[in-house]
Formats: sequence, structure tokens, C-alpha cells
Amino acid sequence: MYTKFSTKLKEKYSSKVYKIPISIDTTCPVRDGSISKGGCIFCGEKGAGYENGDCKESITKQINDNLDIFVNKYKAEKFILYFQNFTNTYIKLSTFKNNIIEAVNAVDNAVAISISTRPDCIDGDYLDFLKEVENMYHLDIIIELGLQSVNNETLKKLNRGHTLADYLKAALLIKSYDFEICTHIIASIPYDRDEDLVEAAKILSILNTNSVKIHSLYIEKNTILGKMYEEGKIEMLELDDFVRRVVLFLENLSENIAVERLVSRVPKEEDVLFLNWDRSHWVIQDMIIDEMKKQNTYQGKKYKAYEKGLLDKFK
Repeated sequence: MYTKFSTKLKEKYSSKVYKIPISIDTTCPVRDGSISKGGCIFCGEKGAGYENGDCKESITKQINDNLDIFVNKYKAEKFILYFQNFTNTYIKLSTFKNNIIEAVNAVDNAVAISISTRPDCIDGDYLDFLKEVENMYHLDIIIELGLQSVNNETLKKLNRGHTLADYLKAALLIKSYDFEICTHIIASIPYDRDEDLVEAAKILSILNTNSVKIHSLYIEKNTILGKMYEEGKIEMLELDDFVRRVVLFLENLSENIAVERLVSRVPKEEDVLFLNWDRSHWVIQDMIIDEMKKQNTYQGKKYKAYEKGLLDKFK
């Protein structure tokens, strides 16, 4: 039906691989005034990751605390060091280097480093250093880029502070280092149209993005989006429309791209106003798979035809 990221990892590393989330004390340029203030309209004070550790604790302690859980509970053997929250390259180069080296030295059986950042916060000096780390420690490097939408008008409304062109520039630069890219897309943004999801899938496919995380938009209290929702200024998509959009996205996505996530996974807490239509992520994931079976479709079905159409033009 679709290419699972977990399957790709097991094929590559011959073992189940677990991500160790790491939080550092940083921010992003739409929060500190460099581009704007207030952050993305959907982003809370803790950022976007629900498994965030305490950024006040050392990287080593965060890793060790998670290792105790993963090893004892899941018998995990291999790990990806995941700098998850906010913009992990939006810090001084010297600090960035220290963070990476501390993480690498904290665990013996890491297979990769994954770094979450913004498309407009990618710099050659940081990538040069990561290339050194890759060669010295024999670790794969994964850069996670928050794109969210390919529609520039939508990006403005979300207060993302970057454009599609910024993403394209960053992706091409990262690929020139032969690093992997994971791109984040929100499939239930009310401002987007079905065509935007189709275009996003094609762009990611053409760029040979390695993996993608598909998110459902959830709403936290005390965010700009939360206030809009409470005042009735924004209407969320229906669940059936989200399922349909995800299926459409997958059909137009190359089968070579691994799917890390089909829907957001966030525990229901008091500070959440809207989350996954009050369904568990497992239920929605099953709905997506059931819809694909119903339509007799699969990841890449329409992209194959699109790709063939492009090639036929040159014959």
C-alpha cells in the first residue's frame, strides 16, 4: 500500500531502529524577531514535538534516560540521534558542533543523526561539519525540513516566514552533500487545496526526498491558531477530507520515498483544543489504509503515470 519507514530502516540496518529525541535550548527566526514574532500560528511554547525532553538537561542525560527505556522495555539495539524540536541549526556553529559531538559520544550503537530545522536555516558551514561527522563516525546524516505546504500564500498565513523556493534551495544543497532528507507536510491545512497536496507529492518525488512525515493539523491553546479557532475564524477539515487528501498525496508520491507517519501522534492533553477529530492515530491510520484498499490504489500509482508522461515528451 505504501512504503513504510520502519521497513526501510530494518532492511538497511538489519535491526529495528529507535529514534532518541533530543531537545536543546533554541528558538527560531519567526519567534525571536529576525523574521517575525509569535512563531508559526500552530506552534506552542514547547514547539512541535510531543516527546520533547527537558532542554535544560544535558544531551547526555536525555539520551541515557531514553536508552534505559528503549533497551529495557523494547530490547532496542540501534538508534537514531534525533535533534527534534524547534530549529536545531539556528544556533552558533560552535554550539552546534558541541551538541552533535556530545550526542555521538553518549551512545555506542547509533546509526544516524537526524536534525530538524527550517528550510531557510541551512548553511554550508554546518553541512561541512556534518560531513566530517559522517566520515569520522560512519553515521548517516538526515536533515528534517519543515515545509508544511507548497503554497506560498498558505505559508504566509501560517507565519512560516519562508517560501517554497527556500525549501527547494535547501533541499538541493543538502542533496549535494549526499545527506538524506525527511520533509514534513501538513495534509489538513484549511487554506490548502487538493492540488497543493498533489503538487507537494510531485515536488518531493522529483527532488528524491528520502522520507516524509504527513501531519494532521492540531490546535493548542494559547497559540494564534488556538485563538482563531475559539473565535470561529477558522474551520477545520472534516476527517473524511483528511483521509482523502492523504490518499491523494500518496498516489502522487514516488514509491521510493519512505513514509514515516500518516497522521499526527499527540497525546490528548488539557491544552489541546482540536486533535485528530477525537480519534486515535491508529484509527485514522487504518481509515487511510482501508480507503486505499477500497480505491484499489497504492503509493506512487499516479506518480508513475506522471513520470512516464514527462519522459514521453522527450521521445
